[in-house]
Amino acid sequence: MITRRMINFPAATAFRHPFFEIDAFKKEMDRWSNLMNSRKLSGGLHSGVFPLLNITEDKDNYYIRAELPGISSEELDIQLNGRNLTISGERKTERNEGNVKYHRRERDAGKFSRGVMLPGDVDSENVNASMVNGLLTVKIGKAELAKPRKISIN
Repeated sequence: MITRRMINFPAATAFRHPFFEIDAFKKEMDRWSNLMNSRKLSGGLHSGVFPLLNITEDKDNYYIRAELPGISSEELDIQLNGRNLTISGERKTERNEGNVKYHRRERDAGKFSRGVMLPGDVDSENVNASMVNGLLTVKIGKAELAKPRKISIN
């Protein structure tokens, strides 16, 4: 019991500032925040995140729909290499002249490239893309081997 009191003795922590743990926690959170922001600015965390997209399929085609607000179709480069589809381009934001103070800046600008592997073999001759209201839709035909076949029972 004497040992227990010696280890848990309250005077051992009396030399610390009353808010020592809160200050230590704040410093650690600031360190993590700075680390995350430095990765975001260098592209470490955001690489591969833009544009957001969905991949769906039916029996004959794969459909890739990507959100690209504010980007025209002329600014995009879409390439299909085997089963790999790459969408790349550059997102530009307005230039503010003079001394501008941002209160919040969530829209990144700069070059982007997003690559995805499609779930099956594709027919590279049967591909088309359209852009409507910032939504890019790429329709890629499935290769004959990838299409489901009905098997009749004899």
